Amino acid sequence: MRTSPLLLAAAGAVLSLACSFAQAQVVKLSTTAGDIKIQLDPEKAPKTVANFLAYVKAGHYNGVIFHRVIGDFMVQTGGYTPDLKQRPTKPPIPLEAGNGLMNIRGSVAMARTNDPNSATSQFFINVVDNPGLDPGFAPDGRGYAVFGYVTEGMEVVDKIRAVPTSPSPKNPAFQNLPNTPVLINKATVEK
Repeated sequence: MRTSPLLLAAAGAVLSLACSFAQAQVVKLSTTAGDIKIQLDPEKAPKTVANFLAYVKAGHYNGVIFHRVIGDFMVQTGGYTPDLKQRPTKPPIPLEAGNGLMNIRGSVAMARTNDPNSATSQFFINVVDNPGLDPGFAPDGRGYAVFGYVTEGMEVVDKIRAVPTSPSPKNPAFQNLPNTPVLINKATVEK
């Protein structure tokens, strides 16, 4: 009995999809506001996902705060302790924006400076659709690299986005700092 090429192609597509689901990883952020689960996309953002997972596995995110909360934009974390001390980081990674993943509500993207290839450990969760952060629409044309999506806990993200904020009296660089710190107690890779 001969197998049709169409049947072989379909089986290959199913196998490929199954492999990508098997490779997909979820990171759980246990925060003082509740748990957030992030589905990573290593196929479209391989370097960014590898970088993020390295920080998770090293315990870098345990005990950091959400240091920039803008209720109609995004919530940012990944770099600072409650006393606003910056955690040491590894070298920056190349920008992987333009990978087909968009800065929509619930997407998770790397924060960076004006240098497109400057992302290290800080990341943000979009609380609204932010097309102005996508390549071609961002002011620098390069955009911000999305590498995953919140699959559980968007209500927790909404709780964080609603916390009262003000400029830090200790450091003027922090203009949207929660008045009561919101921490990541622990970040873990789920099996």
